[in-house]
Amino acid sequence: MGKATRRRKGADHGSATARVEPAPFVARPFEGLPGETDWVAMREILPSATATVAFAKGQAPEGAPSEVTIATVLPLAWPGLHRADGTVFVGSQSGSISGDASRDLATSLLAAASAEQGTPITGTPAATADTPRLQDLLDTSAPFEVTVHEGFGFWVGDSELDDDAKASLDRANESVIPTVKMSATDSAYWCRIGERTHIRLVLPQDEDVATDALARLHAAGGSGLGDQTRLLGAFRACGLLVPVWDLDAAKSADDYETALGEFITRYAAAAASEAPLTAEERRARSGLLSRQVTLR
Repeated sequence: MGKATRRRKGADHGSATARVEPAPFVARPFEGLPGETDWVAMREILPSATATVAFAKGQAPEGAPSEVTIATVLPLAWPGLHRADGTVFVGSQSGSISGDASRDLATSLLAAASAEQGTPITGTPAATADTPRLQDLLDTSAPFEVTVHEGFGFWVGDSELDDDAKASLDRANESVIPTVKMSATDSAYWCRIGERTHIRLVLPQDEDVATDALARLHAAGGSGLGDQTRLLGAFRACGLLVPVWDLDAAKSADDYETALGEFITRYAAAAASEAPLTAEERRARSGLLSRQVTLR
């Protein structure tokens, strides 16, 4: 073998080993995790909420606690935080954004769990194809239960906040959108934005199935939640659909529990239907698609 050939082969080998494949796109990044719809809600629509997750056996970094708190946001939009008391937080709406939100959050999770106590994670490397996913790291036998908060006091004790973080906490508390978790079905949240109130519901089916079901209901006049309500449209988020209703602002979240439960019954029947859409249902579907917005 000549020197030129050896140099070329060596260069090719070095290039191959240095190449890092980006994280592949995953349409439903939280599929396979308990509470997929609430993972989407935490990632995309909830202002202030937390949930506790546990590492699968053998997956926690050395010295890390077995449980971690997933939060919507953390001070100064940190991706993660290992508090001085040893608890670990991960910001679901922060960190790098690749083609797979599960890998992005796994990166933040490992960084925060591996950090020394009292250390915030201010940035994370981009996730790659070799980055583990939440599905690889977490105990998937445990439920994912979301707690909605009125503010962000759960972040850290005042003694652990510097001036910048305290200012961030104050700003966050001032801007938080009042939100209530509904009990009639999973992943439904009432909120008040200014003078208007809404319910946002993360549906568990693929986007196309959910859109067809909503179209069937809309064409039949069954897409609302009672008098003085209307289906405004829907967000597309992490491969799922999030319909949004405009409500009677004079009513509270409790006033809509029954109507929401009745809607879920209608929706389940519509989602299970295999009949082709009628012409009127296709028109309703086109209208819904024209008002859909993709988050992120």
